[in-house]
Amino acid sequence: MPPIILSQQPLISPLTNPTQILSKLAIFDGVIWLNDQQNPVIGLCPRQLVQCRTSGVYHQQRQATGQLSPAQPSSMDFAQTAKHLWQVEQSNRWQSIKCQGFHGGLMGFIGYDWAAEHHLQTTPVFSPNATSIDPITASLGYYDIFFRLEAQGWQLYGNDCPSLAPLYQRIAHALNQPSPTYTLQSDRPFDPRWTRADYQAAFMQVQQYLRAGDCYQVNLTQPFECRVAGSLLAALDPLQHLTQAPYAGYLRLNAAQEILSCSPELFVEFAAHRQVITRPIKGTQPRYSDPIQDEQSKQALVTSEKDQAENLMIVDLLRNDLAKYAQIGSVHVPQLFEVESFAQVHHLVSEIHATLAADQSPLDLLLDALPGGSITGAPKIRAMQIIAELEAGRRGAYCGSMGYLNMDGTGRFNILIRTLERIGEQLTAWAGGGITIASDPDQEYQECLDKIGAILACVDQIAATQG
Repeated sequence: MPPIILSQQPLISPLTNPTQILSKLAIFDGVIWLNDQQNPVIGLCPRQLVQCRTSGVYHQQRQATGQLSPAQPSSMDFAQTAKHLWQVEQSNRWQSIKCQGFHGGLMGFIGYDWAAEHHLQTTPVFSPNATSIDPITASLGYYDIFFRLEAQGWQLYGNDCPSLAPLYQRIAHALNQPSPTYTLQSDRPFDPRWTRADYQAAFMQVQQYLRAGDCYQVNLTQPFECRVAGSLLAALDPLQHLTQAPYAGYLRLNAAQEILSCSPELFVEFAAHRQVITRPIKGTQPRYSDPIQDEQSKQALVTSEKDQAENLMIVDLLRNDLAKYAQIGSVHVPQLFEVESFAQVHHLVSEIHATLAADQSPLDLLLDALPGGSITGAPKIRAMQIIAELEAGRRGAYCGSMGYLNMDGTGRFNILIRTLERIGEQLTAWAGGGITIASDPDQEYQECLDKIGAILACVDQIAATQG
């Protein structure tokens, strides 16, 4: 396999805004944008793609046009198929460009539903939504063609081999076309699937489980829905401007399914020298425009014994998850209960480090550690069983993870919170929080609105304006 290098005739788009270039590249299925802090990247035309749907696991390959071949059923489950893809590409001769961020490997998402069903060995955890669409619950592709945002604009990288020349010409042609206009239209704003009374009833059932000793924390979430026409690309710029989300991402799976995440939370980073970092968020207070009130809200989080207790529970859970794959004695917590301020809320964030054992794969750790403990509760398996029993429907991509894994083992995956998922005409967003014995139902309900309210209002305004 030829190395991943800058092509002989560099293709550079002077556009810097991700939506401007994504709108031109959305003719290709599997287009993915990852904010990735200082190294934004757009992947397209995966060489191989593995997807899990409610109907089974499928494998596709890139055709000469860049589009994907018809989906072929896999004889293995998603985890086995993804690991096989990883092993096959690892065995190929490759040489990456020398840079930070993504430089050739796996990109995609793994939804909460797949991760929960994987651990609980149930199919499915929830009853499927009423839709004729066969939704994708996990998707990982091998991307050897991608754009990176550099000083001069979006720079194309890819294998420099003659067979790809027609595809590069098609990409260049797409970039030279006028930018298509994407809209998102709706005739009504988001509605919660639960009433406030429904939420409180589920909250009280969680409390019964906590008092019975089943769990000591359960992350209870609720969905907000509306019917739309159009694409989430119309909301990407406004939402990124609103949230300034450090781990944002967008994935166009196909014409019927998109994911747009404004996530502030890192799930796992695979750094150089087999270092592993996870940064769970647990503990929230709202932001205020008045500086004095905002500082008071921040200090309330700093001194909150309840929020610290919630955070510590998840830190212990994740220390255990990492320890299964780490060198003995390498797991440590350099940051505990630090307050980080985002656009809409203050969060309590901790950080856990470990060194991946020499005989372990980062992909194995990723697949086994999902879903992240910060969005399940603890103990994880019992918390997921309670979530499956009490929540109003499937979580879909929400509370899963989106990101990349380079072929050298480095990579970064977020937690898919503050996330929108469009399946057909149904657009869904979710919000929730960790419930403990000390939790108050009114405060927890308000925390849901603090987390997602501004995002819902932004999308409602877009949809009403363009409707």
